[in-house]
Amino acid sequence: MELYSGYINQLIEELAALPGIGNKSAQRLAFHLINMPQDKVNRLAKVMMEAKANICYCKECYTLTDREICPVCANRNRNHKLIMVVENTRDLAAYEKTQKYDGVYHVLHGAISPMLGIGPGDIKLKELMERLSGDVEEVIIATNSSLEGETTAMYIGKLIKPTGIKVTRIASGVPVGGDLEYIDEVTLLRALEGRTEI
Repeated sequence: MELYSGYINQLIEELAALPGIGNKSAQRLAFHLINMPQDKVNRLAKVMMEAKANICYCKECYTLTDREICPVCANRNRNHKLIMVVENTRDLAAYEKTQKYDGVYHVLHGAISPMLGIGPGDIKLKELMERLSGDVEEVIIATNSSLEGETTAMYIGKLIKPTGIKVTRIASGVPVGGDLEYIDEVTLLRALEGRTEI
């Protein structure tokens, strides 16, 4: 039995298809949208369509931007000899929030995952290697510490080593506020290996 009419059901289905949105959240959003003033709905729809039409990859780092070159790459005060490799634009944003990294980035748009059929040719690795023909001193691999992220990090490391460019991997380990008894062995080992003097 259908609870709602066709348009409401269609709206709920489309919203529920978004990542992180379950059926209840989709219903709540759908009714919120229906009850919004028409001018706000129009503005939201216009912004979504304009974003989809105008957002592209930065020609240098491949992050998402609405310019040919993103603000980070365009900033000449950044250290362009230092490249941090991340899996997606959200990871780049997370590092930017720290306000402690002054290099530039390279966004892979994924990670190698044989189980999902994602190989090295499906992410922006070729573009990374092309960038390394310039004046680059260090590549920091900042992929996630998942199986796919670790696989990608090892693959990138093996690709870059022969070039003579320094390759480093971000440290990972115990999260702030984490109880040691609940942390897995791999995380504890990485924390031990990445220890620093105090």
